[in-house]
Amino acid sequence: MSGQATDAEKVSFCDAKEEIRAELEGLAYGDRQERPGAREQRLNIVWRNVVLMSLLHLGAMYSLVLIPKAMPLTLLWAYVCFLLTALGVTAGAHRLWSHRSYKAKLPLRIFLAAANSMAFQNDIFEWARDHRAHHKYSETDADPHNARRGFFFSHVGWLLVRKHPDVIEKGRKLDVSDLLADPVVQFQRKYYKITVVLMCFVFPTVVPWYIWGESLWNSYFLATILRYTISLNGTWLVNSAAHMYGNRPYDKHVSPRQNPLVTLGAIGEGFHNYHHTFPFDYSASEFGLNFNPTTWFIDFMCLLGLATDRKQATKAMIEARKAKTGDGSG
Repeated sequence: MSGQATDAEKVSFCDAKEEIRAELEGLAYGDRQERPGAREQRLNIVWRNVVLMSLLHLGAMYSLVLIPKAMPLTLLWAYVCFLLTALGVTAGAHRLWSHRSYKAKLPLRIFLAAANSMAFQNDIFEWARDHRAHHKYSETDADPHNARRGFFFSHVGWLLVRKHPDVIEKGRKLDVSDLLADPVVQFQRKYYKITVVLMCFVFPTVVPWYIWGESLWNSYFLATILRYTISLNGTWLVNSAAHMYGNRPYDKHVSPRQNPLVTLGAIGEGFHNYHHTFPFDYSASEFGLNFNPTTWFIDFMCLLGLATDRKQATKAMIEARKAKTGDGSG
């Protein structure tokens, strides 16, 4: 997979704050090993994240009460924002920037970067770096959301604790020169907080209120809080459920699986056994014309001339891999 490098090809990617945080995290884990017990949780858990994530999900539960009171256009808008949010992750941070499975021209990259800020799942640079680590060191301590640590950890728990030192150490060895060279990625990283406020919170909330007179209260909770929470969990299910439940027709020796339900929630990312077997494939699945809205979007961008050079595994390659390592279910 692109993005892998030897120790001699290290690329510096952390700013000063990240370097300091990395050192503190390493000390925290070292202290935990020397003095296990009461201090372990205090050093590992990021309580601010626990509180914020709990409040977010409580807000999403409250949002369900508002659905019957909202205008139909507001519910439709919330769904449109969900699709934009998802594309910012699936077509953008994942298939374009993490795997370089196709090429996108500047207007499309700007659109995907804006949609990625709407997703609010870390900036493109950090998302892609961590995802490359996930593939190269899958289900080891260097995997940011190591599924061997359980469903909860791989789903959301990894965001509630400090990174394992191996994630930080091995992450520094990845080749991220392509991300550093992309001005769109660097612009979004530099102005990430501003773009998140505008794209994730302000824009989805203001449109229903300003254009068709929805209340700001309904707009905020439905188009922002509920939409954001659902999109987060849709992405997280790829890390958790798609690593635990389903069949493995391409490689039975790896944990990732084919999970149709995850595909629905993550607009085409649930064909996970295929994706980990052929990570370079722009469709992230063998059957691109099945329910895979992200693939449809990329194909449409190619028709418009905004995307090119889609990489794809050949039929012969797929069948050979199935026969060699598959579980016989495909």
